[in-house]
Amino acid sequence: MHNASVTVNPAFVVGPVRPRTFGSFVEHLGRCVYEGIYEPGHPTADADGFRGDVAELTRELGTTTVRYPGGNFVSGYKWEDGIGPKEDRPARLDLAWHSTDPNTVGVDEFMLWCQKVGVEPMMAVNLGTRGVAEALDILEYCNIPGGTAWSEQRKANGAEDPYRVQMWCLGNEMDGPWQTGHKTAEEYARLATESARAMRQMQPGLELVVCGSSSSDMDTFGTWEYTVLSEAYEHVDYVSAHEYYYEDGGDLASFLGSAVKMDRFIKSVVAVADAVRAAGKHDKRINISFDEWNVWYQQATPSKPPTGDDWPVAPALLEDVYTVADAVVVGDLLITLLRNTDRVHAASLAQLVNVIAPIMTETGGRAWKQTIFHPFALTANNARGDVLQVAVDAPTIATERHGEIPALSAVATHDPATGDVVVFAANRSTSDAVALDIDLSAFAGLEIVEALTYGNDDPYWTATADDSTSVLPAHNTTAVLADGRVTAELPATSWTMVRLGTTA
Repeated sequence: MHNASVTVNPAFVVGPVRPRTFGSFVEHLGRCVYEGIYEPGHPTADADGFRGDVAELTRELGTTTVRYPGGNFVSGYKWEDGIGPKEDRPARLDLAWHSTDPNTVGVDEFMLWCQKVGVEPMMAVNLGTRGVAEALDILEYCNIPGGTAWSEQRKANGAEDPYRVQMWCLGNEMDGPWQTGHKTAEEYARLATESARAMRQMQPGLELVVCGSSSSDMDTFGTWEYTVLSEAYEHVDYVSAHEYYYEDGGDLASFLGSAVKMDRFIKSVVAVADAVRAAGKHDKRINISFDEWNVWYQQATPSKPPTGDDWPVAPALLEDVYTVADAVVVGDLLITLLRNTDRVHAASLAQLVNVIAPIMTETGGRAWKQTIFHPFALTANNARGDVLQVAVDAPTIATERHGEIPALSAVATHDPATGDVVVFAANRSTSDAVALDIDLSAFAGLEIVEALTYGNDDPYWTATADDSTSVLPAHNTTAVLADGRVTAELPATSWTMVRLGTTA
């Protein structure tokens, strides 16, 4: 058994817990939209065709924002096809995922769904096959109260009040050769800057996200961000970060260290953004919207799109089945996002339902929680107030991909209004438990409200429609508070939340 300690003090604040950290992502990809959030005729569907079981699980997940409509899909999307009478909407080929989109769900349906579920919409504009004029058109449709062609069209389509979308992504992964309308850094920088400038002329207070590189493994990473931000810096607020994490060749030890790679990635993006800030003598800071992240088995069969003359509607794509180990990694990635809350101001788990998702559905049937649902929901629903920088003393473990990494990862949040303290921790060891000692002596009058651990003797256990409850977060009966210290045993390959409240 490893011994590890965590020291928590309310004086060491990284920044606020940002609600947008717990965002998600809905793309017209596979069964995410059709048979995911939307399935008329389903036993739980409401009058507008939205699945009630998925809406309920979305609320339980703690989702705050949802990025839409892509993703790769957006780079060939004509948003006008998805408004007006459904019987008049054209079906279009989606080149990104070799599918057909019937446009039954579009801007108005998505905004209605957001209102019903209680999430903030985060819209992406097409800067692949389109440009400044089309970005202005969709902004006018969504946000202008009335009196113009597109705002009056929205009202005629049944939405009297504007949607007032605050956060907009200027395209998606434009350095990726797979992207429809793929561009060089210089080409994209000019287009994004002019789009941002024009959108701010219409609504100065928008929050705009410029595309960073598609991942830290891209040859363009770093130089892309520098070139784009050098052009766009004063016109945008965030740079996007996208990264997925893979278990290659059964290397569980390296996989459990995925958050180390995420942390390095974040710090690299921050370094480039701050270098542009210094070189350009800018006053403001550009922060990160980590608007695509998750575990993804990219080479698995469900990730293979159709080919040839087969252009189906809503094919089963990217329907990864997640393990307990995957959930531990997702929990640890959330720990890392929180630890970087000073610069990561928004994040989107990709995606919400069916497509590399915490929620799965059967067509016409059941919906259930995947393993990764649990650490996300517990973190989203319990992290409040300030994120605290904690001191972690833990042994290291050897990994092939990341070198020596700490066996324990941890972060804490503190709500000054209530006094509540929550500690989140991941044991990355594949073989050894951790005897954890948490020093909370800087706080007075705390008691353990809840201590939950997610893990299993079989780290490869998966949830199914028939059995999604055999492995759930369980009470950690070893957690004890005495003399301002919590001691607890954390099993190998596990994620834990210890929630403490004040006795007064």
